[in-house]
Amino acid sequence: MTAYANFPGSRPRRLRTTPTMRRMVAETRLDPANLILPAFVREGIDAPVAISAMPGVHQHTLDTLRKAAVEAVSAGVSGIMLFGVPEDGKKDARGTAGTDPDGILQVALRAVREEVGDELVVMSDLCLDEFTDHGHCGVLDADGRVDNDATLERYAEMAQVQADAGAHVVGPSGMMDGQVGVIRDALDQTGHEDVSILAYTVKYSSAFYGPFREAVGSSLTGDRKTYQQDPANARESLRELALDLAEGADMVMVKPAGPYLDILAKVAESVDVPVAAYQISGEYAMIEAAAEKGWIDRDKAILESLTGIRRAGAQMILTYWATEAAQWLGHGRG
Repeated sequence: MTAYANFPGSRPRRLRTTPTMRRMVAETRLDPANLILPAFVREGIDAPVAISAMPGVHQHTLDTLRKAAVEAVSAGVSGIMLFGVPEDGKKDARGTAGTDPDGILQVALRAVREEVGDELVVMSDLCLDEFTDHGHCGVLDADGRVDNDATLERYAEMAQVQADAGAHVVGPSGMMDGQVGVIRDALDQTGHEDVSILAYTVKYSSAFYGPFREAVGSSLTGDRKTYQQDPANARESLRELALDLAEGADMVMVKPAGPYLDILAKVAESVDVPVAAYQISGEYAMIEAAAEKGWIDRDKAILESLTGIRRAGAQMILTYWATEAAQWLGHGRG
C-alpha cells in the first residue's frame, strides 16, 4: 500500500480524468473574442506578397485585406490592427505618407470599415517607422537622434487622420514620452472623443521583432534602444504604465508577449483597464519553424502559447493566428 493511500481526500488527478472534466474545471478560458488580428496592407501590389520569415502571413492588397476582415468577423475575432506599407519612393524623413489622408493606411482603414462596419474593432498602428526613410519611429534631430517633442507633433497629426479614416482605436507604438496625452488631446480637439487609445505601454527592444521588419519593409539601420525598453528592466514598466494611465490611455499593451509574461502579470495586477499583449512575429516564426521541422505539434503549441498569455492576464491577444485559432475555438478545440 502506498503512502498516498493515507490521504484519500488529496488527489488532484481526479480532476484530470476526462476531457470534459478538464474543461469544466479549467481556470483560464481562451475565447475568439480575446483575439485581435494584426494585418499588413501594401500599396501598389495586385496580389498578396508572402512574408518569407512568417509562413502563412502576407502583405495584403486592399481586396484581400477586406476578405481577411470578413473571415475574422465570421470566426468571432474581436479586432484587427492595421499596418500600412507604402510604395517604394514614398518614404521620407518625416514619414509624411503616414499622415496623408490618401496614404495606404488611411485607405485601408476606410476599406475595412466599409466592409465590416462595427462588426470588428478596427485599430491602426500609430507610428512613423513604416513611413520614414530612416526607419525610426520618430523625427530625427540634426545629430540623428529621435526628437521626442517633434515626433509628438507628428503623432497628433497621425491620430487625427486615422480617426478621420474610421479607426475605432489608435495604437501609439513609438514609445515617445507623453505620446498618449498628446494623442488624446488631438483626438478630443478634432471631434474624435469616442476613439480609444490602446497604448503600447510596455514595449521592449527585442530581438524577436526580426520578421516584422520584413513584413513592413523597414528601412531601419541600427536599433531603437534609446526609446524602447531595456529587456533587463521590470520596474520601469510600471512607471510607463502609471504615466500612460494618467495621460488617458483606455487600454494598455505589453509587447512582446511570450518572453515577458512576468511583466504582463505585473501590469494586469496593477490596473483596472483592459490589458492586451502582442504575440509578435518572432514568437510566431519560432513555432512555425519548429512545426515545419516536425519537432512540435503546431496546433497544440499555438493554443498552449495563447493560453499562457491569457493566463498571465491579457484580456486581448494580438496574434497572427487570430482567425485560425478562433475557428478552432469555435469548434470546441480549445
